[in-house]
Amino acid sequence: MEGILDPILQSGEFILLRNLCTLFFIVLHIALTFWSYRDADRRGAMGWFWALAVFLFPLAGWAVYLVVRPPEFIDDAHERELEIRAKEVALQRDFESCPSCRQPVEKDFLICPACMKKLRKPCIECDKALKLNWKVCPFCKTKQQ
Repeated sequence: MEGILDPILQSGEFILLRNLCTLFFIVLHIALTFWSYRDADRRGAMGWFWALAVFLFPLAGWAVYLVVRPPEFIDDAHERELEIRAKEVALQRDFESCPSCRQPVEKDFLICPACMKKLRKPCIECDKALKLNWKVCPFCKTKQQ
C-alpha cells in the first residue's frame, strides 16, 4: 500500500503539473501583494503596511484588507469636495441673503418676502430692480430720483 501512488507521483507529467501550480501560486501571491499596495496607496490606507500583511499572510491578509479598506480613492474624494465647493460658490453667486433676516432672496427681488425689508427699487423707466444707492439705471440709462 505504501508505494501505490509512487508511479503517479514520480511521473514527469505530475512533476510538471506540480511545478506549474507552484509557479502560478507564487505569481498570484506577488500579484496580490502588488495590487494590495497600489490599491491601499490610492485609497490613503498605508500601502506598505497592507502589502506586508498580504505578503506575510497571503489569503488572510488580502481578505482582511478587502473588508477594512476605505470605500473610495483619495482622488475621487478630493474631486467630490471640489465639486461641492464649486456648487456652493455657484449657489452663493445666484442667490443673495436679506441683510435683515438672512433669508435667501433672489437678485431681482424688490423686498424680502420673509421680513418685508426693502432690498431694491424699481427703475422709473424699465422697472428692472436696481440697488437702492444707484443713481442711474444700467439697463436703460435713465437717471433715478
